[in-house]
Amino acid sequence: MLYPERLTQFTKEHSDTVAAIACGLLLLLGAIALHLNFFGLALLLLPAAYVIGGYESAREGLTTLFQEKELDVDLLMIVAALGAAGLGLWQREYHLIIDGAILILIFAISGALEGYAMRRTERSIRSLMSLTPDIAMVLRQGREVSVSISQLKVGDEIVVKPGELIPTDAVIVSGYSSINQGAITGESLPVEKTVGEEVFAGTLNGYGALKLKVHQPPESSLIQRVIKLVEQAQTEEPPSQQFIERFERSYARLIVIAGVLLATLPPFLLGWDWETTIYRALTFLVVASPCALMAAIMPTLLSGIANGARQGILFKNGSQLEMMGKVRAIAFDKTGTLTTGIVQVFQVISAGNYSQADVLKVAATVESVSEHAIGKAIVKAAVDLNWVSAVEVQAIPGQGIIGINNMQQVIVGNAAFVQKHVTNLPEELQKSASVLEEEGKTVVWVAQGGMGRQGGQGGQGGQGGKKQIPISPLSSPSPLSPPSLSSAEVIGLIALADEVRAEAAATIARLKALGVEQIVMLTGDNQRTADSVAQSVGINEVYAELLPEDKLDVIRRLQKQYKTVAMVGDGINDAPALAQASIGIAMGVAGSDVALETADIVLMADRLEKLAVAMDLGRRSHGIIKQNITVALSFIILLLVGNFLGNVNLPIGVIGHEGSTVLVTLSGLRLLK
Repeated sequence: MLYPERLTQFTKEHSDTVAAIACGLLLLLGAIALHLNFFGLALLLLPAAYVIGGYESAREGLTTLFQEKELDVDLLMIVAALGAAGLGLWQREYHLIIDGAILILIFAISGALEGYAMRRTERSIRSLMSLTPDIAMVLRQGREVSVSISQLKVGDEIVVKPGELIPTDAVIVSGYSSINQGAITGESLPVEKTVGEEVFAGTLNGYGALKLKVHQPPESSLIQRVIKLVEQAQTEEPPSQQFIERFERSYARLIVIAGVLLATLPPFLLGWDWETTIYRALTFLVVASPCALMAAIMPTLLSGIANGARQGILFKNGSQLEMMGKVRAIAFDKTGTLTTGIVQVFQVISAGNYSQADVLKVAATVESVSEHAIGKAIVKAAVDLNWVSAVEVQAIPGQGIIGINNMQQVIVGNAAFVQKHVTNLPEELQKSASVLEEEGKTVVWVAQGGMGRQGGQGGQGGQGGKKQIPISPLSSPSPLSPPSLSSAEVIGLIALADEVRAEAAATIARLKALGVEQIVMLTGDNQRTADSVAQSVGINEVYAELLPEDKLDVIRRLQKQYKTVAMVGDGINDAPALAQASIGIAMGVAGSDVALETADIVLMADRLEKLAVAMDLGRRSHGIIKQNITVALSFIILLLVGNFLGNVNLPIGVIGHEGSTVLVTLSGLRLLK
């Protein structure tokens, strides 16, 4: 329920939408009153529809006329609508007033859609700005002081605790942690960072406390640059929009000038009487009004939007539906778009007499204490196995994790880390690990002390052991000293990967079959992982290790070569590229709020195969619009010529005008099938 103050606020923010709805209701009631012969009531309702629905267009049209000395379609609409109303009153053919009101309603709806697009842009900027906290904890004389982000200066030292967002771009001066910066760079896994490395505003700190030093003003941070890029890309008008605006003004100027000439010259040049001249001039304004032209586009686009919505494709902007049929190149983000964005256990390889379940159970005993994405994936894979959590767990950033379980030491980590605790790495496992790494997988080695099998009975899913919190990264840890080298052995390895979407390869093949000339992949991930994913889905051109502005540059280069370029993404780091692309397409479930707000099209169920459906809808809509425009212009030309020759009177003009509008409207509704 909307309270009065909320209703007032809604009305202010959506005045264009309220005006369009009110105009439509008044038009409907006025038409009913006219049909029931309540002429007095109709003559109150219909003028109200004119005023409410046409005020904004009249204001803009007159402003353009007096300030820019230009005629535009808004002014033409007002002249045509008032001409129809005046002619209706003069001839007592009140249905002509309804014609004018319909014309005003069409433009009111167009204004509401434009207002929606502007509000969407503002929301996307606000979503970006919400990624960074408002305050930072600054060290002043050994004390932590809360300071506004805008007041931070170069050289300030700030403290970021585990689980907190990093407030501004800075360099680590003390501590180490795992940083989830996928929202900014698109990397599929958190990155281990320590002293001397840069961290970005808006990224999420993992398990360690960090002391950072601000090395550049907050307004120059990466996330602020993303905001500026989105603002710039969304405010730039594409060439097609500029062409449409020039065409509208030229059309309006031509019709207005022709109407004035038709109302004044025929008595002197052709010997017409003034009554006939005025009658034909007003008929000219009616038949020349762009109702049929407007109906040639909007019903088609709205039908296509409705069709797409039924199939889980949300088109935010009707013009983008038509644009989708012109796409010549498509750029895909990797993480969360071509892949699921969720790290999963891909393969488990055991050594000796150990089973795959043994390897998972042993790894889970220490990883159950870890907050790392890899650890969580291993624990998830081992959730149905019996194991107990390890004790005395210590995580070594960028290397691995060790702990004690069932009186044995457990070592999980990369090859170099595990090799420090064992006699040797089995040659067969090394070969398998090399192959997996070439495929872009992350390989984790698992070893344990003692020669016997891992016991671990008595617990379920890590519920039975006492979990130990990792020591503070601000101190200098001393990893547990391993027993003798002969007391630990490798029991296997675990390969993890960001899973490629099952439908990705088929979607790429389908897009190529539809005639898309170029398909590329953009990602912030490393080159080896990117190449592996691209090869598996059939993409030949790959750009890896990119920051948001790098993705934007690639899109601009593609636009120079292919003109109409679509970008498919899901993360904050994709927002500038989504805004710059001719068409931005976001994944609805995996996508960040900013990506969803910035994009023109959203795949609501993350079904990548719907891209081909969207492209087919776009091509069909583009074809139908061209057909409708041809029909609408043909009718207008025929009616104008007939009116000039005296073969078209007002009733015939109205029938031709309304008939062409209905015809192209029904044609546009074909997309509902």
